[in-house]
Amino acid sequence: MLTIPGPTSRFCDGISRRSWLRIGGLALGGLALPDILRAEAQSRGGSTSSSRRPIKGIIMVLLPGGPSHLDMYDLKPDAPAEIRGEFRPIASQVPGIDICELMPRLAGMTNNLALIRSLVGFRNDHNTHWCSTGWESHAEMPASPLIPGFPPGGWPSLGAVLSKQFGPRIPGVPPCVDLTSIEPDARFILRTPPGQAGYLGSAHAGFEVNAVDRRNIMLNGVSLERLSDRQALLNGFDRFRRQVDQEGFTDGMDEFHKQAFEVLTSPRLAKALDLTGEDRACRRRYGLDAEYPGEREGKTHLDQFLLARRVIEAGARCVTLSFSRWPFGRMLQGDYNWDWHKDCFREARGTLPLFDLGLSALIEDLDERGLLDDIAVVAWGEFGRTPKINGNAGRDHWPNVGGALLAGGGLKCGQVIGSTTRWGEEPHTRPVHFRDIFATLYWRLGIDVSKTQFTDLAGRPQYLVGDHQPLPELIA
Repeated sequence: MLTIPGPTSRFCDGISRRSWLRIGGLALGGLALPDILRAEAQSRGGSTSSSRRPIKGIIMVLLPGGPSHLDMYDLKPDAPAEIRGEFRPIASQVPGIDICELMPRLAGMTNNLALIRSLVGFRNDHNTHWCSTGWESHAEMPASPLIPGFPPGGWPSLGAVLSKQFGPRIPGVPPCVDLTSIEPDARFILRTPPGQAGYLGSAHAGFEVNAVDRRNIMLNGVSLERLSDRQALLNGFDRFRRQVDQEGFTDGMDEFHKQAFEVLTSPRLAKALDLTGEDRACRRRYGLDAEYPGEREGKTHLDQFLLARRVIEAGARCVTLSFSRWPFGRMLQGDYNWDWHKDCFREARGTLPLFDLGLSALIEDLDERGLLDDIAVVAWGEFGRTPKINGNAGRDHWPNVGGALLAGGGLKCGQVIGSTTRWGEEPHTRPVHFRDIFATLYWRLGIDVSKTQFTDLAGRPQYLVGDHQPLPELIA
């Protein structure tokens, strides 16, 4: 099933109902994102090479379960064995930046990466709420206690904010798209929908490609396969359009239903979600044609990275994906995430090379397509892991500090921001809060967090990130 929420529609000003229905989202169907960026720059009399103009989108890679900062970006090779673990850092493309030996591809592109080693703002809770919204406070959720301090309606996700602030870039492509697995256990691990609307209202919630929640709008009888069949879709909607025209149906449609209709009348999103047309060289880059005999049923979630690039290129403003080995769910039930309380080094040997392959392929692909300066990528999870290895060769929850990786978006890359104490227990220099990162991303998207406010469900104005400000190290 597909979830179709939607922001305020902007494309029908001055266009008749008949024209809107006939054109739908098809008029721009042949444009790729680079074409749109060039057209926008030319209309402003600007240049597409300017790093100071607002960027166009965000790809957020969630690593649910709590990735180990000490085994990825902040290794401590001089620590005692019970802290340093089994892996060694390797030199990267940028002198002085070392990362885990299991991620050689990312090590080879650190000029395009910014590593945060002193990230704070976590709770000791398996909940990606602060990854999606920047805020720790939230209503009570399944297996997550109430954390007071949230506004009526709850905090909106980054994607919902972009939906509210800008609306869709292209009719037929929702501003916020979530690629998360359909499995209930996967949703349980996240707790929070990555595109949650919060106090902005359901019209700005993310388009959940694999949602099964009954609260979502269901496209009865319409599958991805049917959406991909342009001719069948057009034939079916010819009849619907005539009925709509006769009954004046659209006059009473709210913004939620309008965007649902846009998606149905445009093949753009369905085409982006269909990987069968992708060329072999690109599929090889993302590891989609390789065999994985060591993985369950020989499968991985590497396709999520390619789907993210295709959807952001199709015109979405924010795309979220949740990556782990396949299948993604509760480890207590035999599935995979990043919650490595035992055998963390064995888990890392299976997971980090896949993460390294998928994320590096995404960054390279965006770069070669001329999109990396306009699309920011951020990867993080809900907390770090304990410096001391437990008796089961695992690392436990550690909300004191964690790490993050950023790329693209016109950010100043090729650097590490912050450091941790000798054994990685606490921030040592430059603590960076989640909301500092959100403020930075909003700034690059053209949103001034010191001035922008939205009204919560009690009628009170709310700043997006409180008093947090963009990181000068990334935008100066």
